[in-house]
Amino acid sequence: NNNYIFTIIKCNFLPYGRDFGRGNQPTGRFSNGLTPSDIVAAKFGVKQLLPPYLDPKLQRQDLLTGVSFASGGTGYDPLTSKLALTLSLSNQLDKFREYKNKTTGTVGENGVATIISKSIYILCSGSNDITNTYPLFRREKYDIAAYTDFMISHATNFLQELYGLGARRIGVITLPVIGCLPSQRTLRGGIHRACSDSENQAAMLFNTKLLSQMDALKKQFPDARFVFLDIYNPLLNMIQNPAKYGFEVANKGCCGTGDIEAGILCNLFSPVCSNTSNYIFWDSFHPTQAAYNVLSSMVLDDNKINEFF
Repeated sequence: NNNYIFTIIKCNFLPYGRDFGRGNQPTGRFSNGLTPSDIVAAKFGVKQLLPPYLDPKLQRQDLLTGVSFASGGTGYDPLTSKLALTLSLSNQLDKFREYKNKTTGTVGENGVATIISKSIYILCSGSNDITNTYPLFRREKYDIAAYTDFMISHATNFLQELYGLGARRIGVITLPVIGCLPSQRTLRGGIHRACSDSENQAAMLFNTKLLSQMDALKKQFPDARFVFLDIYNPLLNMIQNPAKYGFEVANKGCCGTGDIEAGILCNLFSPVCSNTSNYIFWDSFHPTQAAYNVLSSMVLDDNKINEFF
């Protein structure tokens, strides 16, 4: 989350966290409850909640069992985090180096090397590049093919640096079906709020290049596991067939009108739907805990989990 940095890209206020724990506990997670990092950590049997690395109340055991370096609003494009005043991927790597030094003081160099090499890393980024940075600031310089190449270049550099720091089990989540997010339907889907074909095509183009690049990284670093985690197709399936997965509303978020609200626009003054489990999306950009649970099960099945080992 972004609780401990200076940015307006925050959600540590109600109604975020409405269904977290015993209810009405805003934690900075961009949802009504748990997010994929928590769900994945639990699925691997590590812990029930994944705390942010910057939390000043972090305990030693948290450092040894897993933390999150993620910063909502960041992208592969360095400009994205500059515009949002969030932690760039480069900043997050710096925090990871800091983490290694802290943990060395607790378990020693050999202990840290073991923890780093045996841990599982999940990278999820890029949506904000396509929805915000590209149309507003990069379109004149790049066509979408060149821009997705630019994104892939930065993603590759990050993964190579992470490998250089000792990581060996790395999962990379694809871009979602961006054009079908409620906010993008509103902004680019016309009067009927259809999915934006151009944004979906951009996401598919990036994902195709990502798969190719990860195959190359597997050959470059044969002692590592690079796992491609596709969320585009599972989420599209959920949106096209909501009833199949137990949902009723797929084109709007639960917060506010459901058309455009996210972050500070989804706040205490926003009306909220009565039953979040009926909705795929919590706000206009992020899924509900219920949708995250379904999506995580589809993306990380037993076969996919085995690819990390």
